[in-house]
Amino acid sequence: MNITGNTIFIPGATSGIGLALAERLVAAGNTVIVGGRRQELLDEIAGTHPGIDTVRIDTADAASIAEVTREVVSRHPRLNVLVTMAGVMRVEDWTVGPDVLATAEETVTTNVLGPLRLIAALLPHLQEQPDATIMTVSSGLAFVPLRATPTYNATKAAIHMFSESLRLQLEGTSVSVLELEPPSVATDLLPGQRESAFAMPLDDFADEVMTILREQPDATEIQVERVGFLRTRRRAASTPRRSAR
Repeated sequence: MNITGNTIFIPGATSGIGLALAERLVAAGNTVIVGGRRQELLDEIAGTHPGIDTVRIDTADAASIAEVTREVVSRHPRLNVLVTMAGVMRVEDWTVGPDVLATAEETVTTNVLGPLRLIAALLPHLQEQPDATIMTVSSGLAFVPLRATPTYNATKAAIHMFSESLRLQLEGTSVSVLELEPPSVATDLLPGQRESAFAMPLDDFADEVMTILREQPDATEIQVERVGFLRTRRRAASTPRRSAR
C-alpha cells in the first residue's frame, strides 16, 4: 500500500486505533473519511480535524452500510482504500447458560458481518480503481485466544482467514488485501484497557503501524513487534512435529 495520495474510508474510527491512524494518514497526504455511529463524536472530529471528512454509519446495520457506502463513493469518487476498523469486544462466560448468546451474536454481527458487508458494498468500486487496498482488522487473539473473550477471538480468527482467502481471489487485480493484527492497545475497547500496564500505548502503536506501511509497502500482514510473538506461537503450534526415532 502506498502511504500517500489515497482516499481512505475508515468506518469505526471515531476513537482509539481508528482515529489515531486517521490522523496520521491525513498528515501523510491522504484524504480520509471517518465513519461512526455517534454524531457528537463525528461533530467533534470535524471541528478539531478539518482535514478529515465524517459520515454517520452503523456497521451493524446492513441498510446503513448500503446507503452510506453509496454516499461516500458519490462524495469521494476517487475512494481507493477501505479500512474495516469497527469492532466490539465483550467478556463472556459460556458456563453460566444461554444468556451469553445475545452478546455473542452482537459481536459476530459487528466484527464479522460488518466488515463483510462493507467489502461487498465497496469492492466493485475499488476494482475500478488503478490501485486499491482493503485493510481488514483482526487481532493477535486470532492466533492465541484470550480465555475471557471467546466470541471475540473467534470473530478475529474468521477475519484472518477471510482476509487470506480474499487475497487469493483478488490476486492479479488492482486490489490488495492487508490485515492489521493489533496487540492489546491502550483504548476503551474493554473497561480498564486504556489504563492497563499490559496494553501498548496508542501513539506508539499507531506510529509503528505507519512505519511498517511506509517501509514495507508490499506487506500483507501488519504486525507491530509487540504482537509478533502471538503470530509466531501460532505458526509453531501448527507445524507438524516429527516423532522421535
